[in-house]
This record gives sequence, C-alpha cells and structure tokens, in this order.
Amino acid sequence: MKKQNSPQVRQEIITRRVMEQGWVSVDDLVDTLGVSRMTVHRDLDELEDAGVLRKVRNGASVQPSSLFESDYRYRVTQLSAEKRAICEKAASLIEPGTSIMMDDSTTVLPLADFFNEIESLTVITHFLPVIQQLANQRNIRLITLGGEYLPRFETFTGILCQQAIASLRADACFLSAAACVAGEVYHPETELIHMKCSMMRQCTRKYLLLDHSKFGRIALHRLAGISEFDCVITDSKIDPGHLKMLEEHARKVEVAG
Repeated sequence: MKKQNSPQVRQEIITRRVMEQGWVSVDDLVDTLGVSRMTVHRDLDELEDAGVLRKVRNGASVQPSSLFESDYRYRVTQLSAEKRAICEKAASLIEPGTSIMMDDSTTVLPLADFFNEIESLTVITHFLPVIQQLANQRNIRLITLGGEYLPRFETFTGILCQQAIASLRADACFLSAAACVAGEVYHPETELIHMKCSMMRQCTRKYLLLDHSKFGRIALHRLAGISEFDCVITDSKIDPGHLKMLEEHARKVEVAG
C-alpha cells in the first residue's frame, strides 16, 4: 500500500490538480500535501522532466508555451464542443471508400466519432486514442503507425513511424497545430511536427483543423503556410480579424457551428 507522503502519491495529486485547474501554486501544494516548499519544488521538477507540466513562477501550469505542448490529458478536456463542431464539418468532406491520415491532435480526435456514417473508410494513424476507438469498428480498415511511444502525447513517433508514413499514400490528411499567425501555422514539439510534415507529403488533399484559441499565438517550429492546405476548418468563435487573415491566405475556409 502506498504511503500518503510518498513521491508517487504526491505527484499523482499534483498532476490531478494541475490537469483539473490548469495552474496550481506552490503555496497551495504545500498546504494540500503537508510538505515543505523544497519537497514541492522537487516534485514539480520531476513532473516537468516527465513532460507532465511546466514550472512557472510560484507554481506550475499545463498551459502550452512556444516551447511546450501541454499533456494530452489536459488538452483533451479543452474546447470540446468547438472541436466536435469542427470535426463534424470535416467529416462531411470525406467520401466513402477513401483513405485518410489523422495526426495526434485532440482537435482532430473527435473526427473518429463520425466514421460510422462513412462506408469503406481506410484510416491511418499513430494516435493511440484513435486506434483504440476504431479497433473494433467494422466499416473501418485501420492501419496503425508504430514507433517510439510517447505517453505524454499518447502517440507513436520517431524514425520508424516516419518510415511507415513514407511507405503509404492516402487521399487526405487531417491535421492540427498549436498556433497560427500571419498566414502560417506552428507547433512547439519537434517529435510531433515531423509526423505532421510526413503526412502532408503523402496525401493528395490536406485539411487543417484549428479551433479559435490557436489564432494569434506563436510556437517554436513552423509547420506550413496556410495556403499549403486545401481547406482550413475553424469554429464560429474565431475573432473577425483572425478570420479575415485566414480568408486572405487560405484556399478555402469552413466555419463550423
């Protein structure tokens, strides 16, 4: 049985609090856990090294920065209604009998909910939540992309995954990114951006799914110009200025909701 003051238990509590609240202070953690500030900082250091959270002044956050993408467990809870609306619109663009690639983004994840309405669909992905959801769906031919598993993102990546993508060709890919500004999209994680770029090279049509929170932000690595996508799909809460920018650069824009 775990001791209440063991590092494992403390870090589970910290992780749960940060995922629920988005940010937590060191003082709150000291009071909650009944340990010293030094112990809290040590736990936060270990959780940051594991990629679970990001240390900030006097606390910790799961909010992404230009250098950091937040943990899957947090991202999947954010803007779920907007992401679902975007994916419903995206699903309406998929023809029966086609093949598609899906990246590891939580914005694209709800797309799988609409596949039971599309006949003879081939889905290619490295994203574990999609793989688990579609594994027993009879109308889906599922092709999984293996490689090194990254628990923080619940996805497979690395050279083996890139080689698998390069050996395939699909009708369309559905991708997202962390940031969009001045007609270009960016992502903070090197491991993940390589997978997105590989998918874009192997697909005839390219769809970019971005909820309204992604606009006006910046991240470390450039993924592509908006004009490289056949269609950009966003939600109805997008700022009018950002929508105008999108319409100036994109080949086609769809607003969901």
